[in-house]
Amino acid sequence: MRDESDNGDNRHNGDASRDSDGGANGDNGPDAGNGAPRDASGVTPHRLRAELPQEIRAEPAGTGQPRYAPPPRTAQRPPVPDKRGDDDTAPSLTGRQRLLKGIWPPRLTRAQLIVALLLFGLGFGLAVQVASNSDSDSALRGARQEDLVRILDELDDRTQRLEDEKQGLEDQRTELENSSDQAEEARKQTAEKEKQLGILAGTVAAQGPGITMTVQDTKGRVEADMLLDAIQELRAAGAEAIQVDDVRVVADTYLTNSGKGIAVDGNKINAPYRFKVIGKPQDLEPALNIPGGVVQTLEKEQATVTVGRSTKIVVDALRAAERPDYARSSSP
Repeated sequence: MRDESDNGDNRHNGDASRDSDGGANGDNGPDAGNGAPRDASGVTPHRLRAELPQEIRAEPAGTGQPRYAPPPRTAQRPPVPDKRGDDDTAPSLTGRQRLLKGIWPPRLTRAQLIVALLLFGLGFGLAVQVASNSDSDSALRGARQEDLVRILDELDDRTQRLEDEKQGLEDQRTELENSSDQAEEARKQTAEKEKQLGILAGTVAAQGPGITMTVQDTKGRVEADMLLDAIQELRAAGAEAIQVDDVRVVADTYLTNSGKGIAVDGNKINAPYRFKVIGKPQDLEPALNIPGGVVQTLEKEQATVTVGRSTKIVVDALRAAERPDYARSSSP
């Protein structure tokens, strides 16, 4: 208590002295006009010290009190209002809760609903198919050998019945398609095909454009293989009917040497050898005259070869139709 009274007296005395000094000095002090405060010793403080706030004003020395005593902070900073809204004050949601909130309640359009139904139907069909295949495979996998053989026999019988039914239906279709006119045309085509086959087989006569070839062999040096080469060359050039003297040449014709002559299919012929060939003359004649061909080979044997074209060649030598011993037609 005493210290406080002493301090109060000192402050009072200081203020009085400052008042008396100010009045005494008048305008002579450097800071008199400004009215700057003075400390207890009567010394005018520095300008910056004078501008310090009241709470950090210097205390007199020797009083034992701290030179700075911050005022107690009684006022609190007002809370800052939250501008995020009421939604952020709610508790945060987990990932699963956000997912459920996004998918439920569902918000589907008509197109999405139709696509979903189609996908469901497709998946259901695939599941049924896989299940049925698994059942059949498991049944066959667990079957005995005798059962498997029986199943294979039944499949073969069913296949044969289906083939027979198919053939019967095709026959009915053919019968329905063939009217009276078509049947007549089919008979004509059959007769024409028979004639063509008869020409190739030598059973009917033939006529048409072609060439004639005469081989004069005065030296007797022409052999059977030379005439056979001539026949092969003519066939390769497109000959359709060939006759050598009075013998019809067909697919199974053979030539052999016979004394001073040549035998064709066992029939002996003598020089001069005359060929009558039906075909395209523009192809047949050059085939005989190629370098190293038939004509040059015969001429090397001192034979004379004469080739001429004609618009009408008649091949009238015939062969008797022979029934094959083993071969039979495969068509009904």
